[in-house]
Amino acid sequence: MGICISKTKNSSKTDVVLHSNQRSDDPNILYTKSPPPATQTPARKPPPLPSPKRVFKSNTILSKPFEDVKEHYTIGRELGRGQFGVTYLCTQISTNQKYACKSISKKKLITKGDKEDMRREIQIMQHLSGQANIVEFKGAYQDKLYVHLVMENKPPPQI
Repeated sequence: MGICISKTKNSSKTDVVLHSNQRSDDPNILYTKSPPPATQTPARKPPPLPSPKRVFKSNTILSKPFEDVKEHYTIGRELGRGQFGVTYLCTQISTNQKYACKSISKKKLITKGDKEDMRREIQIMQHLSGQANIVEFKGAYQDKLYVHLVMENKPPPQI
């Protein structure tokens, strides 16, 4: 700590500022407290913004948010059963056309490989849709418990 000397514009006298309990007998000396030393605190980084991927829940199979299949289709009678789910007859609400809805339980998709297989099956069906002798894929939906695959309902071939 030391002595600060400064002149003011309107005054001919010199102000002397003493620090650290220094005293002077001069009446022109102005005693002030020195400001505390500037301490720099490390700047805190703001928390990162959530990524768009966090919008989806952890049990999401498809890369899109939950959508109820019952908003678009009316689920009817059971057509068949498999290892992972059940296939139902469903009717599109807007056109009254009949389709098959394969509902796969998410509880059955245990491993990461099972979930990847499901995604791959959907991609293959989308790619092959419209080809001769291939079932036409209409859409994939998911809710909290199931993944629903809606596809053309072709009767079995007559032999």
